[in-house]
Amino acid sequence: MMTNTAYSASPVATSSLGDVRPIGEQLRAWRQRRRLSQLELASEADVSTRHLSFVETGRSAPSREMVLRLAEHLDVPLRDRNLLLVSAGYAPMYAETPMEEPRMDAVRGALRQVLEGHQPYPAVVVDRFWNLVDANEAASIFMDQAPPHLLEPPLNVLRLSMHPDGIAKSIINLGEWRAHMVDRVRRHVALTADPALERLYKELRDFPGADPLEEAAVPSTGHDVFVPLRIRVDGAELSFFSTIATFGTPVDITVAELAIESFYPADVTTSEFLRARAGW
Repeated sequence: MMTNTAYSASPVATSSLGDVRPIGEQLRAWRQRRRLSQLELASEADVSTRHLSFVETGRSAPSREMVLRLAEHLDVPLRDRNLLLVSAGYAPMYAETPMEEPRMDAVRGALRQVLEGHQPYPAVVVDRFWNLVDANEAASIFMDQAPPHLLEPPLNVLRLSMHPDGIAKSIINLGEWRAHMVDRVRRHVALTADPALERLYKELRDFPGADPLEEAAVPSTGHDVFVPLRIRVDGAELSFFSTIATFGTPVDITVAELAIESFYPADVTTSEFLRARAGW
């Protein structure tokens, strides 16, 4: 059975030294990653193209306000905004508060309310690496049959689901679902350029028994609006879809990197199974 609270620190963190490249090169890399021209970014951020060009080439040193403005328009994650500030010679702006701290009481309370309110359906809270932060009791349906080594903290929900010894062996539409999830991680890597996330992506992609090209060609199961997770539990075939929720307007790195994934029954059989399992 799962515990109701599983707060844990991420096993990998971005180096405190950050990116060693000059601030201009880093900003240019983020701009290119967002597929924006200098003219487009300058227009959006209300700065001159000439000044932006000078910043990117190192001919001008950006002010603290300029770094933050460009980072905002480039949708740079808060963690990386701190690294940009440090590279430009300024103090970091955003705190990273451990979940156990008293100032996070409201956050923990909100998470617990959402998780409990979703019963008898599964819901989990994960960090930026999909490591489990918290979960409701119904989520134990995904963990009960998993081997102990995959449940050791920090428990990574994607590794748990795709590892050959994990939930993968019970997923009926493994090719379709796995292709969708691996691509989801790939897109996060493209957005964040996080090396630790890229390592996770390669690990998931390279698990034995699955060919990414073959998976990409797996036909739809007939659902027009989502890719379901179809899993076999105690002889029953269950089907889920999920939604993702994040905190609005976060100014703390920990809070900004939390996501709540709520699973819903995709058919009546699954709904009745979960309600019976919870004694409802």
